Amino acid sequence: MTEIPFVKDLDFDVGVPDQLSPLVRRVIAGNGGPFTYTGTGVYLIGKQNSAIAVIDPGPDDRDHLNALERAIGDSKVSHIFITHTHADHCGGARAFAKCVSAPIYGFGGHPADNADDDAPALDEGGDYRFQPDELLKDGDIVFGGDWSLEAIHTPGHLSNHLCFSLKEEKALFSGDHIMGWATSVIAPPHGNMADYLSSLEKILQRDEQRYYPTHGAPIEEPHRFVRAVRAHRHIRDGQILDQLAQGKSRIMDMVPIMYAGVNPILHGAAALNVLAHLIRLVEIGSVTANGELGLETTFTLAAQKEHNVRLTHNQ
Repeated sequence: MTEIPFVKDLDFDVGVPDQLSPLVRRVIAGNGGPFTYTGTGVYLIGKQNSAIAVIDPGPDDRDHLNALERAIGDSKVSHIFITHTHADHCGGARAFAKCVSAPIYGFGGHPADNADDDAPALDEGGDYRFQPDELLKDGDIVFGGDWSLEAIHTPGHLSNHLCFSLKEEKALFSGDHIMGWATSVIAPPHGNMADYLSSLEKILQRDEQRYYPTHGAPIEEPHRFVRAVRAHRHIRDGQILDQLAQGKSRIMDMVPIMYAGVNPILHGAAALNVLAHLIRLVEIGSVTANGELGLETTFTLAAQKEHNVRLTHNQ
């Protein structure tokens, strides 16, 4: 696979704010795990003792919310921004908003009404109760005292995902669209691989020079990183086509081979990624689905694609 320049080392103390730039501080919650890495990174935007914005307040955990209040100190929170509606990002948003008397901004509520309509829960899953006070759409800019944030709609990981651009520092808060420690899980039905790839192209056209993901360390060469993620996804397409050419028709038969070096606890998430790839490959005519699309579906190469794969193997 293409080497993605992940940064695995992150020096921090849970609940203690770190100054990352003149306008950016980060507080990491104590909810680390297989899908959140060291925990949710909450970003405080603006200079201390001025009106600040908070991006992704994190989980609904009293100790964590107390730590945020201590980090904020005498500053006033004027805005709360949500990248997307997974509970590790916004589960504590409403409780936090009440504490600091600030409105919540986001793209909208969670795209599924309940777990029956959603992807299988990974870690904390979706926050089905969340609703923002103010809706944001692609290109909206919100101004604070010494900062401005532009909302960038980046569907893929989730259909309501937003990144936020801090103009004053040419920095992008990338949520789960781009993470510093691992690739994002794209979990159908509300995660979409075609949308994800389009959103990668969208941020490649921008000029931000540093990314702040919600999970993991800052990314200092973001365009190089995003190009590596894009190449990784296309290589994964090729691996899936190769598995189909070898007679593997079920996702759960492919995953142990394609993710042989990955902790088996992550194979469920890997299966959802493979499904997202296969849905896109069906849409572009490379693969045929034998039944309704899902983890139990069997897949085959489309006739022309099978012919091309055989030619490639024989050359």
